[in-house]
Amino acid sequence: MMKVLAIASIGGHWIQLLRLKPAFNNVNLEFVSTNECCAAMVPEHTFYAVPDSNRSNKIDVLKSFWNISKLLVKTRPDAIITTGAAPGLMGIIAGKMLGIKTIWIDSIANIDELSMSGKIAMKFADRVYTQWPHLANTKVLYSGSVL
Repeated sequence: MMKVLAIASIGGHWIQLLRLKPAFNNVNLEFVSTNECCAAMVPEHTFYAVPDSNRSNKIDVLKSFWNISKLLVKTRPDAIITTGAAPGLMGIIAGKMLGIKTIWIDSIANIDELSMSGKIAMKFADRVYTQWPHLANTKVLYSGSVL
């Protein structure tokens, strides 16, 4: 059975990721977020907590990358899907380095342009999706919104 690791920061990114659960009924879906409390929202799935990070603290971003890389080596997923933000991007980059298929779904909050993380994800992810049709192009796909 295919194993998918779903990664998102707590908050809106996490809520959007949870909205995707029905799309993964026939896979082994495991979750990663930045707060242990999220585990209670996915009791039927394996859950891992990783440190939060953001672009204002480069050391935390490196710690996040290291922790997520170790988790990927340990869990060996076939694919990674993320709605962001920084921990999801670290998952995309580390996953690509390990040969794992990767999918980035940019947050619905980014109505005018892709998020900064989404723009970086375009360089690494196998697929990048936007939730706004006017942001789609040859590298960024639109297939509807999550919310």
